[in-house]
Amino acid sequence: MSKPGSQRIARKPRSTWKKTNFRQQLQVDEPVASPTHFYGQGLPNVDTEALTGKLIVLEGADGSGRSTQIRKLVDWLEGNGHAAVQVGIKRSTLVSEELEKAQEGNILSHTTMSLFYATDFADQLENIIIPALSAGFIVIADRYIYTLMARDMVRGMDQRWVTNLYGMALVPDAVFYLDVSPSQLIQRNLSKNQTLDYWESGMDLGLSRDMFDSFVAYQQRMKKAFMRMQRTYRFQIIDGEQQPNAVYDELITAVNQTIFGA
Repeated sequence: MSKPGSQRIARKPRSTWKKTNFRQQLQVDEPVASPTHFYGQGLPNVDTEALTGKLIVLEGADGSGRSTQIRKLVDWLEGNGHAAVQVGIKRSTLVSEELEKAQEGNILSHTTMSLFYATDFADQLENIIIPALSAGFIVIADRYIYTLMARDMVRGMDQRWVTNLYGMALVPDAVFYLDVSPSQLIQRNLSKNQTLDYWESGMDLGLSRDMFDSFVAYQQRMKKAFMRMQRTYRFQIIDGEQQPNAVYDELITAVNQTIFGA
């Protein structure tokens, strides 16, 4: 069994950052056919053999650069003639607004919050992800079940219960985790939002009365949870503290190799 981080992608020399033109050098062909299956029992009445599209997941904390890389990835895919659909946490038309309102009061119990997020995910899985994959689209997930599972486990939820809960999820074709230190995340979040999020700081856990200290402690716990999950789910780790162009170079190369066999 490999150690956490054993699939970390090597950093490229700085000299290549401005020279690479992936639109010319890496042409995306037809996705390589591969069997699709669920982690557990999955959703009923789903013919996984009919899911001819591809599911790509980008994981990482707020401030890790996910949004920037997803925009570039979608532009690259569409520029090479592949339709892309985006999904993400709290984007379900069923419960996203209710979840947002419930979190405003900062009084959600851990179980209630877990089930809220699971419902949000299940609705998108059934009504967006599976139909898109059936149509041959490439689905880009801005975080997936791994963030939800890590949050639950950091909050003391039973690991077996959490694993069974997300047995409904499809196994992605590729998962990439952008690894950024808590101190760097603080700088990026403050630069962008001028504040830290209550829940992303783990303030509900009582780690510290100081939001900055709580943020660091919470993000350290989240990172440890991701490293433990990497042993099981074998997602690829990318150094998110590199320059955005360097992260993009690694991401596109890995997408070609993992999804398209290039």
